[in-house]
Parts: sequence; C-alpha cells; structure tokens
Amino acid sequence: MAAEVAIDLTKTFPGRAPISAVLKYPLEQATALVLFGPSGSGKTTVLRCIAGLEWPERGSIRFISRTWLDTRSGIRVAPQHRQIGYMAQDYALFPTYTVAGNIAYGLGALSLLERKKRIDEMMDVFQLRSLETAKPAELSGGQQQRVALARAVAPRPQLLLLDEPLSALDVPTRLQLRGELRTLLNRLALPSIIVTHDWAETLSLGDVVAVMGEGQVLQVGAPQEVFCRPANASVAQIVGVETVIEGHVIDEANGVATVRVNGTLLKGLGRYEIGSAVFVCIRAEDVVLEQGETLTSARNHLNGKINEIIPHGVMVQVKVDCGFPLVATVTRGAQEELRFEPGTPVVAVIKAGAVHLVPRCEIR
Repeated sequence: MAAEVAIDLTKTFPGRAPISAVLKYPLEQATALVLFGPSGSGKTTVLRCIAGLEWPERGSIRFISRTWLDTRSGIRVAPQHRQIGYMAQDYALFPTYTVAGNIAYGLGALSLLERKKRIDEMMDVFQLRSLETAKPAELSGGQQQRVALARAVAPRPQLLLLDEPLSALDVPTRLQLRGELRTLLNRLALPSIIVTHDWAETLSLGDVVAVMGEGQVLQVGAPQEVFCRPANASVAQIVGVETVIEGHVIDEANGVATVRVNGTLLKGLGRYEIGSAVFVCIRAEDVVLEQGETLTSARNHLNGKINEIIPHGVMVQVKVDCGFPLVATVTRGAQEELRFEPGTPVVAVIKAGAVHLVPRCEIR
C-alpha cells in the first residue's frame, strides 16, 4: 500500500499570519517530498506538526491508514508513537554522547545485542566506521550531519523528516553532500519530507515539491515542472522567476498567444481569450542577449538597452529595459566579449515556450 500523507491544518502564532496548509500526496518507497518556500512561509511548522512537536488548533494529519491528529475527534498521537525519524536543522546531537551513543539514543526498546547490531549497521551505511567513540565537537559538519541522520534512521521509521538538512554546513561542504544525501535517501528506501528554501537542493533532492507561501501550500508537482511552469505569480516569485510582469492577451492562434506588455508585444504558448489579463513569467536563463541583427528562429526579438549589470560569481545578471524590465543571465566572459555595460543596446531573444503565461485571477 502506498504511503500517503494527508494534511489539513491551521496553526496560529501571536503577531503572525495563520498557517493554513492543505496537502495530500502519495509517498511511494524512497520518494522525497520537498516543502519549499521563503523563511516564514510555514514549512518548518508543518513539518513539526507532522512530527507531533507542534499542535495545530484545527485540522487533521493522516499517514497511510493511521490518523495522527484529528482535532474534531480529539485524536492526538504522541511523537514517539508515530514511527517517524526527525532530523532538526541544527542536528541537536548530544554533546556529551559519543557517535555510537547518539545513534543508540532511540533504540532503548531493543536488546543489547540488537542495539549493537543496529549501531554497526548505521556505521557502515553512513560511513562512520572508526568514529564510534568520537564526540560531536570532534566531527566535521558533514560527519555531524551523517550522525544526526543515522540517529533518525536507526529505529527504522516509516517516514523520515528532515528540516533544512544542509543549511548548517559551509557552502563547499553543502555542495559535496547534496548528492551524497540523495544517494543515502535512495539507499534507505524511506519516504521522506524535506524542508528547504534552496532551489538547487529542491531540484537535487526532491521527487515532488510543495511550494509554500504565507502559510499556504500554493502548488504541488514535479520540481522541474513547478520551477519551469509556476501555477501563479506568487509561485513564480517564490521559485525565483526573475521577470514577472502584467500583460494582456491581444491575439491567439494555434496555441500561441500574443501579449501586450507596456506597449511591447510578446508571444507565449497558451490558449487564452483576447483581452485576458495575465502575468508574463520569464526565467533569466531563458533570455539570450545579442547585438545587431539576429537570425535565430525564436518568436521574440526585443530591442532594448542595458540598465544595470550585477555580478554573481562566474555569471552576470543583466537588467534590460525593452519596454518593460527584463532580467537575463550571461557568463562573465560573454559580458566582457560583447562589452555589455549600462547603456549598451541589445536584442533580447526569447523562445515562445520560455514565456510562461499565468492568468491573473489565479493569484491568492
């Protein structure tokens, strides 16, 4: 039977907008569901409610055939009876316990022999062999993460909950362990729910993403689909679509809509009635900047002028005025070769499939 998490809850905090999350999604074996959104969107609160560490004022939480919470019926299953593995953002390792002692913490119900066997198994799975007697302060960030994950997994939970599992690490370690964590999750074959505000982690770790904003689940789907085709402008802004601007459909033919944006015409895929109010969403990576005449087959060739150039490591973000503000991303080498600077005239080339149109009535 496929594992299914069904959540419908309301949780309030003083001085903050209420968190009112509705989410229902099947979790197959080894499927990772990512709760993605900005700080304060309610991700961690929803995760803690699933774990039983927070109690919502209203709602229900169900996992497979079990009801963990139902405020109408007065059902409140304690955290220790939910068969959940939980890893906190700061790992919460016991500083005076050894690695083996931390992993053994949740294995009190096992016999001494079974406990030792389980710890040995975790040492091998998480590459912690030879560190059994080390204390957390003696470990690297990556090792601490593996110990915390091993402790969460050792009792063999039915569901694994990870709150920002990579955020406590420095950037180089985070990049290295991102792929390692995904490999571990696949090996463990455990359904998991992961909280993160990092889009790269979402794409790397998640099979399914639930985008959260202002305490609500706004869209659920495959990460690539959600990031490339957000359901509304709120989701587009949360997932980092750089250009989100209002427009009106003035024509439609064979599934290609012509949209007027501040006097500039754009073509995007979609069937809309003439006069429809839409948001035009364009990712910076889908904009190609050229100079002079262009021979590409893309539907959109917009004349514009560079307003601002913002360095981002080896990449450069270029803000262009082409009748409306448009953001593009180019390499630093391309910027130097083409001599891009504020005031430089350019042609922004965009394929119709990269112009994502969202009806404005869908905004929450």
